[in-house]
Amino acid sequence: MTPPLVDPFARAVSYLRVSVTDRCDFRCTYCMSEHMTFLPKADLLTLEELDRLCSAFVRLGVQKLRITGGEPLVRRGIMTFFRAMSRHLDSGALKELTLTTNGSQLGKFAGELAACGVRRVNVSLDTLDPAKFAEVTRWGRLPQVLDGIAAARAAGLAVKINAVALKGFNEDELFPLVDWCGREGHDLTFIEVMPMGEMGNDYRIDQYWSLKDLRARLADRFALIDLADRTGGPARYVRLAETGQRVGFITPLTHNFCESCNRVRLTCTGELFMCLGQEDRADLRRPLRTSSDDTALESAIRDAIAKKPKGHDFDYSRQTVTGQMSRHMSHTGG
Repeated sequence: MTPPLVDPFARAVSYLRVSVTDRCDFRCTYCMSEHMTFLPKADLLTLEELDRLCSAFVRLGVQKLRITGGEPLVRRGIMTFFRAMSRHLDSGALKELTLTTNGSQLGKFAGELAACGVRRVNVSLDTLDPAKFAEVTRWGRLPQVLDGIAAARAAGLAVKINAVALKGFNEDELFPLVDWCGREGHDLTFIEVMPMGEMGNDYRIDQYWSLKDLRARLADRFALIDLADRTGGPARYVRLAETGQRVGFITPLTHNFCESCNRVRLTCTGELFMCLGQEDRADLRRPLRTSSDDTALESAIRDAIAKKPKGHDFDYSRQTVTGQMSRHMSHTGG
């Protein structure tokens, strides 16, 4: 038996988030700048290298694989990678293969994703207003995303909507978003905006809408029943007694969820970030490319997990941002 990946705080690492590209067809204001300088394509891992790396993690006990970006579905040939990963689902070594997407390409790929064993997808959607959607994504078109969501449902995929809570932007859409997800049968998760990227501190504070406040507003209309449900990630869930629908909260600022963290993040260049809110990283591309044998690669993975920190340092207290990460969310993987 291969020993599992366990960090210094006795947390088993069973969840790998993999960014397959830093590119995206949107330019969401909280994720990247409008005029991004993307990585040279030569710096990116090939699809074959991503397969080899992910397969090594699966051998070492990772049971959930989430594909992210950028926008993962804009990577050329990406379905080759999904088809390759499906063999781990077939063997039973991998329990879940899923992805986070902006939804723009789901109309094209939903059927193929379902055929590869993907059973659910997370779609980032912060507003149902077409003009506001164009504002926050800069380049996105809401009807294309809604059509993609419909295609996903038609293909048999469960859809969870991820909405970043943005002060002064979608506060007035709290109940419209909840009501729409209820009608469409989607779970909904709200996420606090995180201090990442090049935007100034004041800008992040101006965007920050505490989910403690959001939850209180939700409780004014609905009876909230706390759930023990876990989907492998950091969300805490409630059920709305009146409708039966499930709503999640990801709260890196108001409620630090690090004590149960089971995740690490792999970038499209082969860097492994052991924590989203720390700069520590491990280079896995070097052992991957310097040997056709995976012994050195697996050793590098174990060494990295042994350095996983107890938690992040994100903090908006006292109207200042501390623990801010200079890298964009699209680099680490959304």
